[in-house]
Amino acid sequence: MDSRVENKHRSKRRKWLYWAGGGLLLIVIGIGIYLLYLYDQVSDTVDTMHNPLDRDDNPERQKELDSIFKDTKSINILLLGVDEREHDKGRSDTMILVSMNPQTDSMKMLSIPRDTRVPIPGYGMDKINHAYAYEGVGLSVQTVHGLLDVPVHFYVKVNMEGFKQGVDALGGVTVQNDTAFSHKGKDFPTGEIHLNGEEALKYIRKRKGLSKGDIGRNERQRAVIQAAIDKGSSFSSITKVTDILNIIGDNVKTDLQMKQMRALLADYRQTRNNIDSMEMNGSGQYIGGLWYYMVPDEEINRIQTEIKNHMQAR
Repeated sequence: MDSRVENKHRSKRRKWLYWAGGGLLLIVIGIGIYLLYLYDQVSDTVDTMHNPLDRDDNPERQKELDSIFKDTKSINILLLGVDEREHDKGRSDTMILVSMNPQTDSMKMLSIPRDTRVPIPGYGMDKINHAYAYEGVGLSVQTVHGLLDVPVHFYVKVNMEGFKQGVDALGGVTVQNDTAFSHKGKDFPTGEIHLNGEEALKYIRKRKGLSKGDIGRNERQRAVIQAAIDKGSSFSSITKVTDILNIIGDNVKTDLQMKQMRALLADYRQTRNNIDSMEMNGSGQYIGGLWYYMVPDEEINRIQTEIKNHMQAR
């Protein structure tokens, strides 16, 4: 990476928190597509979304996935929030590993900071979001698998414009706000508040000037995620079918097939009722003039153990 690219990365260092809401919102819409399969447009949308990786040509992988769905074992999905423009390969500003265990009806969500220094296969130690810049989704999946030592069964890549559009297509979301504040011309009073897409984005981005800082922003982010999941799973949202399908087709790529989306809805939907958000604890450090987020080995081990225990729980 040259200095100009690095400067752009540095200027957006904190965007990974913002991406979490949009990423999970749109994967829920993607899973919920089974509810809409009676509409002719759905098959076209799924075709547009579907973007398999090289590994999907392996028959053994398909057998393994069939076995997992048959026995309703845990599934891990990597969410990538990507800022892509025309003639620009883009960057993965957000990486979130979602682990769903249908045996315990529970979900783990691990946010991986984009500047985390990790070994990238073929490139050595670097920022984890550079994996996408180097070789795209496939290398991102491989890097996360190597870091966490857990399988990454599927990926969902979401373009940034999907966040606001997704919230608006659902008719907005309602959250309980514990601390009154203002951000970029919008007031957020305490109590139950309803947010459209633009307001939801402002709500989850506020950090400075509040006592909890990043912790408070994470809490608001999770509140918006939960509200979006509940709204996206409700029957009333089906009336938004055209808008939702357009958003999915324009903003989402995934290696999930239609039959797998159906299985996720049928057998994994209840995992949304028990969501546990995980964060990587680390600190910033300059190496060779570049800023990295350094996560100690013991913290990586803790995260690995927690995810593996969650996957194996019955």
